[in-house]
Amino acid sequence: MTRIVETLAEISQPYDVLLCDLWGCVHDGIRPFPAAVAALQKFRAGGGTVILVTNAPRQRSAVQAQLDRMDLPRDSYDDIASSGDAARAAMYRGAAGEKVWFMGEPHDEVFFEPMQLIENPVEITRVPLDEAEGIICTGPFDPLANPADLRPHLLYAKQKGLKLLCANPDLVVDRGEVREWCAGEIARIYTEMGGESLYFGKPHPAIYDLARARLAALGIAPDNSRILAVGDGIHTDIQGALGEDIDSLFVTGGLAADETKTSQQPDPAALDAFIQREMVTPTYASGFLR
Repeated sequence: MTRIVETLAEISQPYDVLLCDLWGCVHDGIRPFPAAVAALQKFRAGGGTVILVTNAPRQRSAVQAQLDRMDLPRDSYDDIASSGDAARAAMYRGAAGEKVWFMGEPHDEVFFEPMQLIENPVEITRVPLDEAEGIICTGPFDPLANPADLRPHLLYAKQKGLKLLCANPDLVVDRGEVREWCAGEIARIYTEMGGESLYFGKPHPAIYDLARARLAALGIAPDNSRILAVGDGIHTDIQGALGEDIDSLFVTGGLAADETKTSQQPDPAALDAFIQREMVTPTYASGFLR
């Protein structure tokens, strides 16, 4: 049974670590949510550690630069684990071959910057689709266009037997009031067509391994019972937490605001119906991180 709570402080005492989603929980793609920032600062002030675990298809340094531009205070978190870093590690180990076709927006081309921590990385060359051994997908070329428009490219790739490395398993995000498509929707379509998609963000294990590595670098190795995952994606954040055997706080005012009838708090009946339909049960739920 999911417990509805007003604030993080209500339930934070048993936890030493937060694995906190970014988009939809801490910011809306444009600006931070003040109440969420205050909640994270309060958790850290009480001795807790916050790792921002994000399906952003970029490395930690690029994510941090974006957060700095948004004026997200550095004292609201300790470190960042991004699906971009997890996926980049796989790419430089040759998961999609050496000659790759890139699908994404120009600002995500930082994905191809050298990665120092990989021993003997393969040499990656970007090539046209008809020369490619695999696809690197950070998202659609146009996040507002229908991803189904990419089916001709995906069909050709499937016929060639190319693997699609998905750097962001999210299906959609809300940038302010505008919903945008993500790489996860393209990977879903590709898999549905019979292609092979490789995932490295939530809910898949690689990003949690990376988050634990970030904690280890801080000298922290918490028991699972001392970790709380926070997120607004039922099939990314919450399903991922279940897979890692850690508790979760579902922020219903994000992606599932309509389904859970969230204004300030979710409607209990709507939340229960949503959970039953999605077959993923969070430990706690709150309208917003605050």
